[in-house]
Amino acid sequence: MKPKVHAIAGVIGFLMILSFWTSTILSELFATHETIAAVKHAILYGMAILIPAVAVAGASGMNMGRKRKDTPALAKKRRIPFIAANGLLVLVPAAFFLESKASAGVFDGVFYAVQVLELVAGATNLFLMGLNIRDGRVMSRRRKQRHP
Repeated sequence: MKPKVHAIAGVIGFLMILSFWTSTILSELFATHETIAAVKHAILYGMAILIPAVAVAGASGMNMGRKRKDTPALAKKRRIPFIAANGLLVLVPAAFFLESKASAGVFDGVFYAVQVLELVAGATNLFLMGLNIRDGRVMSRRRKQRHP
């Protein structure tokens, strides 16, 4: 049961960040300032799903991998703190800042500098979470081969 909860939470977190990232890019490239503000507002609401999903994935992963010493498990353990720190120290504050500026109609250089930072941090987390999903699938296949 725990591996399924972990996998579902991880995929939900990944897909939420992917949707935030994609909607940001598309709104910045093709939409009006009003749409950009709406996207930033929706991202804040989406965090009510994202934050618990990432917390569950991280906590369950650390719990399940506590005693594991294989290469994929160790790699996942090294990435989790960086994913969490990037999210809590960069992505969450940036989302609040950008929503505040966008809802006030202020699309200045500071807004776009923080927007670029948020996009880079988001892409970094997507990459690292993608590696964790890949390694988790490898670990799951190994577990199934040992316990058919």
